[in-house]
Amino acid sequence: MIYKIYPLFVFLLLSFGKDSKNTTDLKKNATVKSIAKVEKVTVDSKIESVYNALNSNNFKMPEFKTFTEALKGFYLLKEKGVIKKNILTLIDFSLSSNTKRLWVIDLTTNTILFNSLVAHGRNTGEEFATAFSNLNSSFKSSLGFYATGEIYQGKHGASLRLDGLEDGVNDNARQRGVVMHGADYVSESFIRDHKRLGRSQGCPAVPVELTDEIIEVIKDKSCLYIYHPSRSFSMEEKLIS
Repeated sequence: MIYKIYPLFVFLLLSFGKDSKNTTDLKKNATVKSIAKVEKVTVDSKIESVYNALNSNNFKMPEFKTFTEALKGFYLLKEKGVIKKNILTLIDFSLSSNTKRLWVIDLTTNTILFNSLVAHGRNTGEEFATAFSNLNSSFKSSLGFYATGEIYQGKHGASLRLDGLEDGVNDNARQRGVVMHGADYVSESFIRDHKRLGRSQGCPAVPVELTDEIIEVIKDKSCLYIYHPSRSFSMEEKLIS
């Protein structure tokens, strides 16, 4: 009789152990998902709070959705130590080049410091930016997150090196010579004469009269983000640590 009971006992014991393990794994997975959900809610709430508290300085505000994506990337890069300064430069290439679509934001004081015109690459589009590339000699803009580098004197005067932080998206920026510089074709007068802003070879060119001020503020490891709705937002996979 005992030979019949023993296998049954072993089966029940193993089944109980297996069920316990499955239950524990389920609880762990549920806990991880709950923590992730809480963290997302916390970050989203923080971003909304920052946006609502922004001192516009009489400048136009960036779109909330665009600002949210930029700030999420800023937090991630700051946590990794890739960027050092509490300065965020946001460029929204969903907007017409005839509008001021660059913002420089001081996240320590929650103040918009600059709101400026900014050019896209000549092969990226006419008035609107529509095509992007990471390739040399493409004369196209590259999207995504950058860390600002050092100032140097180039053919456009004072210019700012940019290091792309996303593999396959903008990581050739330094090699391509994609920098922030001033250009006389980035002006209201150029828009009046040509019905659109002038275009660069892929650089985010800014008005000559603002160049020195802007690059002095954002140089040396601040965050720059170029947005376009065609871009899939997957920082965790794309950002270089």
